[in-house]
Amino acid sequence: MDGEHMQIGEVAARTELSLRTIRHYEETGLVIPSARSQGGFRLYTETDIARLMVIRRMKPLGFTLDQMRDLLEATDRLDAGADLDADEQESLLDRVRTYERSAAEQVDRLRVQLARAEDFAATLRARLEQSLPADGS
Repeated sequence: MDGEHMQIGEVAARTELSLRTIRHYEETGLVIPSARSQGGFRLYTETDIARLMVIRRMKPLGFTLDQMRDLLEATDRLDAGADLDADEQESLLDRVRTYERSAAEQVDRLRVQLARAEDFAATLRARLEQSLPADGS
């Protein structure tokens, strides 16, 4: 299925990223379209979409473009893997582990923020309920 190509509009719909964002990621070297049509349109594969989804998931966790590039390079090399010696493979795995730990820490921080936001919304709801007239209208 990876041989099937999609134009940028379909990729944008599938990834919920804007055309502008996808083009920006191309300009920064994070995602390069797998091919171009005869008319010069960008063509993407499922692998390209998977790569975009990694980027999309990293962004709200505060990872920089350089960190995204570093992680993608490490996972690309691990996926290619045939020419890796044991030390290089372990070094790449350590890089991925570092990003996993950072992501888990950020998720924990976001959970705390979400809990605080939910508490605040509940406080406002309770305040509004206290302010309603006795007949509930």
